[in-house]
Amino acid sequence: MKLREDAQWAIVVPTSMGVRITPDNRQPVHTSNHFYMQGTSAETNVASVPSHLGMPTKVLTNFVEGSPISAFLKADLRARGMAYEGPDKPQGGAWGYRHQFNIADSGFGGRAPRVWNDRAGEVGLTLDTADFDLEKLFVREGVKILHMSGLIAALSPQTSRFCVEIAKIAKANGTAITFDLNYRASFWKGREEELSKAFHDIAELCDVLYGNEEDFQLCLGIEGPEAGGEDIEAEIEAFKQMIGRIRAAYPEAKYVGTSLREVISANHHKWGMILFGDDTFNVAPLRDIDVIDRIGGGDGSVGGLLYGILKGWPAEKCMQFGWATGALAATSLDDFGAPADEAQVWSIWEGNARVQR
Repeated sequence: MKLREDAQWAIVVPTSMGVRITPDNRQPVHTSNHFYMQGTSAETNVASVPSHLGMPTKVLTNFVEGSPISAFLKADLRARGMAYEGPDKPQGGAWGYRHQFNIADSGFGGRAPRVWNDRAGEVGLTLDTADFDLEKLFVREGVKILHMSGLIAALSPQTSRFCVEIAKIAKANGTAITFDLNYRASFWKGREEELSKAFHDIAELCDVLYGNEEDFQLCLGIEGPEAGGEDIEAEIEAFKQMIGRIRAAYPEAKYVGTSLREVISANHHKWGMILFGDDTFNVAPLRDIDVIDRIGGGDGSVGGLLYGILKGWPAEKCMQFGWATGALAATSLDDFGAPADEAQVWSIWEGNARVQR
């Protein structure tokens, strides 16, 4: 895939930032009184992989003026090596704007993780292209990849318009578009027709489409695969057929991928990946991984995939790196992958967990 060469930014992500709070020691939320707090969003989870590996990344978002949570989030983005741009919106009183809260536990053994999203009134609902200097960003500075997810595209009617508009501007200026569909039923309820159109408008501009079977069916109306039952090989073959239908509907997409996950317990998964790219299917079969916290594994995979594309690697190598950065994200309480270097990622792919001195 050809990327713009004269670009200052490797990857830019529009997003709505919030905080995630997780109980200590894998305990459930309802019995805990000690929590770990981190800055979070699906889109910055993706961008964290290239940013930690030294690539220039930028976050487009809104903040709440004077909010200590906003100050926390800005410091978190700086610590992850990300530049950011966006207005500080007046809170508007105690019942005005705020940042989302994501309250989650990691689960343990047979007790599954539970996630509770509290997003009412979040400042990201007001994202507007008028609040950003997009001519400077996409024309004068240049961006190699614009990455979006279905979470921000479906957050509100305004963010849907924002994502469609920014995708069109990016595409017109030689920026590649990537889209992780991330279907959420609660976002789509009562808005199916409106969001189907917005997602189609974005997807037809995309160079990379990523999601699971349900994402492609419910977001883009693609006919799903026949049930594969317990046979993982049959399931993979069925998804390959579905990718053929996706590419027929969206011929601009040079890469189409999905993560594969089989849950043995909350802290033991089988992890795989399928990526169509370079005109062939590349498959990482399910392999055992240990899990501290599963949230962000899919985002980590996308981040590694995009890093490989930015490096100009062949599709198979991009898939291998994406598999490993997804597995890496699962080894951390944070919901993003933060590789120390490429060698650490390749050690995970190779299954080499020996101490390195």
